[in-house]
Amino acid sequence: MADLAISIVSYRTPALLRQCLDALQEQRGGIHFEVTVVDNASGDGSAEMVTESFPWVRLIRNTTNRGFGAAHNQALGSSVAQHLLVLNADAVVQHGALATLVAYLNAHPDVGVVGPRLRYPDGRTQPSRRRFPTAATLFMESTQVQRFWPKNGILSRFYVEDRSDDEEQDVDWLVGACLCVRAQAAREVGLFDEGYFLYSEELDWCRRFKAAGWRLVYLPTAHVSHVEGASASQDLLRRDQHFQAGKLRYAARWHGPYIAFALRGYLVLEYLARGVEETLKMGLGSRVAERRARLRVIRNGVRHALFH
Repeated sequence: MADLAISIVSYRTPALLRQCLDALQEQRGGIHFEVTVVDNASGDGSAEMVTESFPWVRLIRNTTNRGFGAAHNQALGSSVAQHLLVLNADAVVQHGALATLVAYLNAHPDVGVVGPRLRYPDGRTQPSRRRFPTAATLFMESTQVQRFWPKNGILSRFYVEDRSDDEEQDVDWLVGACLCVRAQAAREVGLFDEGYFLYSEELDWCRRFKAAGWRLVYLPTAHVSHVEGASASQDLLRRDQHFQAGKLRYAARWHGPYIAFALRGYLVLEYLARGVEETLKMGLGSRVAERRARLRVIRNGVRHALFH
């Protein structure tokens, strides 16, 4: 039985996927791990590259883009490994990080999930620790409130700004670019909720681990480089749509239908306000092409918030 089953979801980032797999290949021969790449109908040669350059990797080729959580579930659902690793295709695991994460889970049987220190490609620490969002957080985080009032107590608490990135610590949830999960805990709480296409699925998953009594830990001695948003940034319209849909699903599940209804109405008003702002700036000749692209995102966001 493998120590670790690694699942990577690929969508149109072949160069980054190659870097990710190269880093894993260099660590073969240490702990016993298996790797599965699930290609979400990239259509750009990503799947062929895996087959040709990494024959030791199991490949699942989807004919449609099934989303982040559903694709990971395809890889992890049949695994019999002791632990599971959810890894982004735009992440590079640094030498020794896999062994460090596995050893931590082995030494702490009450920990269900452990996450590494994420770093930007330039070496800076990437914030990856979070507290669970309150209802107020949902109306602030990644909204115009945050744009105009970025430094406030609610968001500072959400981003765990009162604790150092250098400190090993229990957390509520961790960014899903790299999560090492005890398979026993995953069997207890289930895998990803496939109702989330992209965004908020790891938040929901971590909350389920917490609700079941498992600890979640941030471990800064394990390092992973992460580009962040490499796949999602290719289609800003879809990225915005999936982000808001995930946020609304999470709000309904963990804060109730009334909060979700209020949040949906708030998002519509915010889209309309942003639309007025972009239209006025475009009328003044400010970065017209960029404003038009933003207005397309805003129009789609309004339709999605109103009718879905």
